[in-house]
Amino acid sequence: MTASVPEFPADFLWGVSASAFQIEGSPTADGRGPSAWDAFTREPGRIRDGSHADVATDHYRRYREDVALMAGLGVGAYRFSVSWSRVLPDGHGQVNGKGLDFYDRLVDELCACGIRPVPTLFHWDTPLALEEKGGWLSRDTAERFAAYASVVAQRLADRVPMWITINEPAEVTLLGYGLGEHAPGKRLVFDALPAAHHQLLAHGLGVQALRAAGAREIGIAASHSPVWTAGDGEGDRAAAELYDTLTNRLFADPILTGAYPDEGLASLLPGPVAEDLKTISAPLDWYGINYYNPMLVGAPQPTAPAGEFGGIEIPADLPFAIRPIEGCEHTDFGWPVVPDGLRELLVSLRERYGDRLPPLYITENGCSYGDGPDPATGRIADARRIAYHEGHVVALRRAMAQGVDVRGYFIWSILDNFEWAEGYRQRFGLVHVDYDTLERTPKESYAWYRDLIKGGR
Repeated sequence: MTASVPEFPADFLWGVSASAFQIEGSPTADGRGPSAWDAFTREPGRIRDGSHADVATDHYRRYREDVALMAGLGVGAYRFSVSWSRVLPDGHGQVNGKGLDFYDRLVDELCACGIRPVPTLFHWDTPLALEEKGGWLSRDTAERFAAYASVVAQRLADRVPMWITINEPAEVTLLGYGLGEHAPGKRLVFDALPAAHHQLLAHGLGVQALRAAGAREIGIAASHSPVWTAGDGEGDRAAAELYDTLTNRLFADPILTGAYPDEGLASLLPGPVAEDLKTISAPLDWYGINYYNPMLVGAPQPTAPAGEFGGIEIPADLPFAIRPIEGCEHTDFGWPVVPDGLRELLVSLRERYGDRLPPLYITENGCSYGDGPDPATGRIADARRIAYHEGHVVALRRAMAQGVDVRGYFIWSILDNFEWAEGYRQRFGLVHVDYDTLERTPKESYAWYRDLIKGGR
C-alpha cells in the first residue's frame, strides 16, 4: 500500500466501472435496436460538443483489449452494463441472440482473467420503442424490465456472481424527465415523479426475476450526496431537507424501509403504492453507493438567474437553490473535491437506516480531468486524479473504522468515454482514449491503482 493509504481487509473488492452506451459503440451491429439516448444525441443542441456515441470507444469490437487492461490492473471485478436494446431491440418480445452472445463472450473473457463480472441491467439507455410509449412514466416499462432481467439472467447467471438492477434512478428522474438535460429530454419538474416510482418498481420486479432465474448477490447502484445547508435560516433548512428527500430518501427509503419518506410525496405517485412498496423493498444482498461530491443547498432567491452545476442548468423557480462550494479543489467538470464527504455520507446512512442497511459497495467514485499525453514522452501525468482517489480511499477506510460495512470500491471509470450530455469533453478514465485513433494509453493513475490493489492483497 502507499504510505498514505491504510490497509484494507484481504477480501476487499477493488473494481472498475463503465456503461454500455458510453463505451460500446456499434449502435446497429448484430441487430441492436435504438435507445432513447441514440435519439437524444441526434437532437440539435442536446450534446455540448455536438457529438454522438456511434463509435464511443468501440468497446463492442475491442472488449478483449479492454479486459486485458483490467487484468493488468489486477482488479477483482468489472462493473459494466448490458444494453437493453441490444438484447431486446424493442425492449420486449423477440430476443436478439447475437446481442446476448456479446455479453456471453465478455463474461467468459472476464472469468478467464479472474475478474468478477458485475452487470448493471439498466444504465440510462431505455429502448427507444419503450420510450416512445411513455418510458419510465409508464408502469408497463417496469414490467418489461423484469422480463428483460429474466432473459439476461437465464443466459449469464451461471457465471455472474453479483448483479445490479438499476443505476442512479435519481438522475434519470431529475435530469431526464424533470429538467430535460438528459434523455429523453422532458422538462416536467415535479410531474416527473412517476418515473421515480416506476424505476423503483422495476428494481423490485427485477430482483424477483433475477432470483427466479438463479441469480445471487443482487443490489442497486444509487447516487447519494451529503446535503449541506447553505445558511441558518428556516428557508435554507427547509430547502436542504426537501433536496435531501428528493435526491436521497425518495429512492433509498422505499428500498430499505418499505415506505416513502413523506406521505404527501407518496400521494403524488402512481398506485397502487402500498402494494408496490412490498415489491420495491424486497431484501437486498448489498446496496451500491455512487458518490462524487456533497451538495450545498439553500432557499431560492426569486431575483436570481438560473444557476448551473456541472454543466446542468438549474431553473431559478425550483423550491431550492444549489450553491457553489468554496474553499476546495474542483474537477474539470466543476465538481467540488471533498473526500471526507464520502465518510460523512456512509456514516449518515448507517445512522439513518441502522440494521436495515445491507453491506455496501462504492459502485462509482471518480473525477474528470483532461490531462493528455506529453507530446515528447507520451506519458500522462494525471496527479490530480491520483490525489482524488487517494483521498477518497482514505475517507472510505475511515468510515469502515467507524463501523460502516463496506465490501468494495469501483473507480469510475476504466476508460475515457462518451460523457452523456457533455459528449467527449470530460475524461474520467484511468486509461486515456484518443478519439481519432481509439488508441488506449494507461495514465499514471492506472499505475497508482494497480499498486494500491497489489499492496492490498
